Amino acid sequence: TLNAKMIVRKHRLWEVFLFFIFFFFWDEVHEIAEELEHIQSEKLIDKLDEFLDFPDFDPHGDPIPNANGEIKKVQKQLLSDAKINVSYKCVGVKDSSVEFLQYLDKQKIALGSTFKILEKDTFDDILQVEINGKKITISDKIATNLYVQ
Repeated sequence: TLNAKMIVRKHRLWEVFLFFIFFFFWDEVHEIAEELEHIQSEKLIDKLDEFLDFPDFDPHGDPIPNANGEIKKVQKQLLSDAKINVSYKCVGVKDSSVEFLQYLDKQKIALGSTFKILEKDTFDDILQVEINGKKITISDKIATNLYVQ
């Protein structure tokens, strides 16, 4: 419904604000945005959207509905479904839990990070990837929670 989309819109705009303006970590913004999304002023949210230069996506890569409730569609796939020797960019996370986001921070994986799968183990789907010029091993659990394009 439009009302639900407007709550999502407010929540995700607050996440963008907290992340890019107040420099909260991406694992911190969700809980605070949960509280801020209940502010009723449409004028405030429209001003927030304008101040942020009308972002299409929140810090986790999720689309932000516009003032009419329309959501921009983006082509993406899970890293676990990506092809070997093709370059990809991280565009979102499926799991936005604090633990997962902190793990990604520790591995220096963020939205915009570039991936190239070098090898995929046929037994347990562990990936050997090059990310931002560094070779690391990524479990299937991680790969099934990262969106790339």
